[in-house]
Amino acid sequence: MQDVAVIIPAKDESERIAATVKAALELPGADLVVVVDDGSADGTGQVAREAGARVVRHSRNRGKGAAMESGAEAVRLLDEGRDQPRHLLFLDADLAGTARDAAPLVEPVRAGEADMTIAVFSSTVKLGGHGFVIRLSRDGIRRATGWTATAPLNGQRCLTRAAFEAGRPLAAGFGVETALTIDLLRQGFRVREVEVPLAHRATGTDWRSQVHRARQFRDVARALAVRDPAVVGRVGRLLGRRP
Repeated sequence: MQDVAVIIPAKDESERIAATVKAALELPGADLVVVVDDGSADGTGQVAREAGARVVRHSRNRGKGAAMESGAEAVRLLDEGRDQPRHLLFLDADLAGTARDAAPLVEPVRAGEADMTIAVFSSTVKLGGHGFVIRLSRDGIRRATGWTATAPLNGQRCLTRAAFEAGRPLAAGFGVETALTIDLLRQGFRVREVEVPLAHRATGTDWRSQVHRARQFRDVARALAVRDPAVVGRVGRLLGRRP
């Protein structure tokens, strides 16, 4: 059954994207891999195409949420004429060969047991410390919905087309996962976490990594502030706002 489209947002991932695409094409039921080259300055798009992916390119970096929407729109156009739209499996570009182990994310969606699955990595390797961002997201989701997520920021997710459309427009930047979880739960969609043996590149501790984490925190805080006014009082100073 060819019922899954893999969507991979990517920026400057020419070293790992080929391995990720090839591994994704090995997933059962995945007959389409779409890489969204989000303003890369290297050869990410060309490498992905040579590895077997369809490539959508943004001329400038527009952020993860926009890349996810572009990828899903490309799949929608390719699905025209099909009896049923493909399920959408979002994977990070730096998973490399471990992408072939994402199949458990699809199974509950395919079986009609979940509308969105979220990966919980089973790897014991510690991935660079953005625990404060995870806590912000986890606490915000719990306050907004009553559900406690183990891996609220994990971008490895499988959704039905209906669930994806219900979550649009997606939140900007790194707030997309937090917002999508809240928005779908509030609408009554079924969300399930699934343990998978995936692994991506660890976040470092240099200044670039610290800037990345600061951007994550900002985007998650903004997504939460839209959905929970109480958040504004907690993070308003960081965002340059007053509660």
